[in-house]
Amino acid sequence: MINEFKKFILRGNLVDLAIGFTVGAAFSTVAKSLVNDIIMPPIGVLLGQSDFSNLFILLKASETVPPPYTSPAAAQQVGAVTLNYGAFINNALSLLVVAVAMFVLIKIMNNLEEGLTVIKGKKETKKKDQPSNKKCPFCYSTIDYRATRCPECTSKLTEPKS
Repeated sequence: MINEFKKFILRGNLVDLAIGFTVGAAFSTVAKSLVNDIIMPPIGVLLGQSDFSNLFILLKASETVPPPYTSPAAAQQVGAVTLNYGAFINNALSLLVVAVAMFVLIKIMNNLEEGLTVIKGKKETKKKDQPSNKKCPFCYSTIDYRATRCPECTSKLTEPKS
């Protein structure tokens, strides 16, 4: 059982996944810092608010300390209930920054990979009128145009016309 576990842990995909999570976590902190420390201060100055994370709506005041409260943390510390929409705005912008960065990174990696296959001479030339995908006539899943067997239902397909 221990040997099977070692074999499972040391699989390439699992190690790659662990590396991806680690890099993703580090990248997420950098993106959060970019939003909180670089992007939000100028936006806050333009809108007259220095920090969006302090924007909140008071839902229920504290029974011991009356409002006003200077921040959501101060309100929650005395037992008030708040809706922290400023923190949500910051987190939504962080997500947007991470999504855009991941999109650009994947786009760059795909272009590099495509360039390497062209350099190695493995790139197949595709006719302009030839589609890249087709539907399997048996299970209707989308498959590569050159496929001779459906990966979904394993049906044998006719050879594509060249």
